Amino acid sequence: MLVADDEPHIGRIIQTKLEQGPFRITLVYDGAEAMRALEQYPDVALVLLDLMMPTLSGLDVLGRMRADERWKALPCVILTAAGQDQRYDAAMALGVSDYVTKPFSPRQLYARVVELTGAGSVPS
Repeated sequence: MLVADDEPHIGRIIQTKLEQGPFRITLVYDGAEAMRALEQYPDVALVLLDLMMPTLSGLDVLGRMRADERWKALPCVILTAAGQDQRYDAAMALGVSDYVTKPFSPRQLYARVVELTGAGSVPS
């Protein structure tokens, strides 16, 4: 799983929570690093993107992901302190899987990641 957030403490909170389960996290701090990590780790199961990051924003990364066949269907969650409708609409138009505003509950984020990845679900 890839987590991109320019606030190191937020990234560490997410990493710590998700690594309590079956997830292994690659943590990066800007959008350009996120794109490099996607290239480097082709088995990423989900991407968590901060909306406001240097170099490339979360929307920039999401747009590039959706334009590339390799990542077109990869689940992606936008995390943001900005709850502006225009950005929400843009993320939805690009096919974001979920849009979570900060502050968020790490427990609820974990549950959403499990739901989007199918990890930890009981087989039927």
